[in-house]
Amino acid sequence: MPFPLETERLIIRAFCDSDLDVFLAYRNDSEVAKYQGWGFPYSREKAVEFIAQMKTISPVAIGAGYQAAIENKETGKLIGDLFYLLGQGDYPQARIGYTLARAYWGKGYASEAVRRLLDFFFNELRVHRVVADCDTENTASVRLLERLGFRREAHFIKSFWMGNYWGDEYYYGILESEWGK
Repeated sequence: MPFPLETERLIIRAFCDSDLDVFLAYRNDSEVAKYQGWGFPYSREKAVEFIAQMKTISPVAIGAGYQAAIENKETGKLIGDLFYLLGQGDYPQARIGYTLARAYWGKGYASEAVRRLLDFFFNELRVHRVVADCDTENTASVRLLERLGFRREAHFIKSFWMGNYWGDEYYYGILESEWGK
């Protein structure tokens, strides 16, 4: 079991029942949900079901989407989560996503968490390639991915239903051979 993963300020770990209220709060923040695909508002029942489901999935399961909790080491509180899906085959790939509670935006936590996840994928799991996508209007996410060395590989027009309109997406990728250079 690879968890927990640690950074200077964060612990990336499995979700636990005590995360429920904080998780529910940031999932129901309209600014946090703005570029996300979950239904809004996000019900308590869905949150309970989500945490229960994450407890049944191995953090390194192939083909099963997993979300890891991001905990602030100093406070011991949940501040967000990391999604990833590990692919299978001779040259494994992964897809990632991330969400932080608004109080933690702009402080480098997302970069720190994603960087640690990429280190784990490339250096420990020997993943060949990692991809991410984001809404073209989510400039903070665009900057984060590009700062970490991701390459913009595609711009899809009106490709993602946002509940009341079609959004545009950027797709990014980074290879194991490019990581850390």
